Amino acid sequence: MSLTIKGINSPVQGVDDSSLGAVLEAIVSAAKLISGNVQSGMLIERPDPDGVRNIHGELVHTLDTLGTNTFVNVFKDSQVVAGLVCEELDVETFFDVKDISESYFCVLDPIDGTSNADIAITIGSIFGIFKGTNGNSVLDARQFLRPAKDFVAAGYVLYGSSTLLILATPLRVQEFTLDTDKMEFVCTRSDISIPAECPYYSVNQGYDDLWDDKIKTVVNSIKRGRSLRYVGSLVSDFHRDLIRGGVYLYPGDTNNPEGKIRLLYEAAVMSYIAHYAGGEATNGYTSIFNLQPKSIHQRTPIFIGNSNVIEQIESILRDTT
Repeated sequence: MSLTIKGINSPVQGVDDSSLGAVLEAIVSAAKLISGNVQSGMLIERPDPDGVRNIHGELVHTLDTLGTNTFVNVFKDSQVVAGLVCEELDVETFFDVKDISESYFCVLDPIDGTSNADIAITIGSIFGIFKGTNGNSVLDARQFLRPAKDFVAAGYVLYGSSTLLILATPLRVQEFTLDTDKMEFVCTRSDISIPAECPYYSVNQGYDDLWDDKIKTVVNSIKRGRSLRYVGSLVSDFHRDLIRGGVYLYPGDTNNPEGKIRLLYEAAVMSYIAHYAGGEATNGYTSIFNLQPKSIHQRTPIFIGNSNVIEQIESILRDTT
């Protein structure tokens, strides 16, 4: 089961539907354009503290706008993406397609970590892909309010010292690196599994005073014998844990009881990748892979990475003694 995708120099394993291939070609096209913008850094990204804020109250950076517009344009032109939920767009966006039964619906964080863009720290694009409900022509939020297990593919693009595309399907998790001379992605890891050992943990310990006692117990427990690594962009921290082994934590606190990570287009996507790489993701009590979203911009606490450590975290949080 494989398909040739324009912009990738070898067949992609786990994909055999030409319509899904067209969605991935759109994502590859957007990734190459955004990679060029990211490399321009401060030449285009000049943060304005008094600038426009999105519906989450977060500052909208130039790269956010460019990234959103790029994905909207490639999805609109694809003729197979029927709808989009995006961090920077208040409501669902729908596009004309040739056949709704052969269409797909995408969820997207166009640029994760843009607050770090002006200091050249790795950032990324996060995406998940649902198959359109066969025979259903109704275009509304219900097309998107599905758990991660319903994705047919998901992944992220990492813009750092190199540009990487991580793509997960039920068959495998693959990594492709952008060859900037040929402007095509080359497979550099063909079958990713999270290592059994867990040498790292990632959490913002600056929020320690805002955590409840159980979260403090979790962090104190898992940090023993492990090194703290924390970049501050989800894609960066998760990617390190995916390749080298580790666990990422973004719990709720007194200021943000539901956490700050968006369920549908951040946590669910990462849980899908972790699941097919042999890891797990939880909100502390429930598997995020199976968690049903209630709204498109819903937030959630997240603990994700090596399965045995996630089980340890859930055990501590469920302990009522």
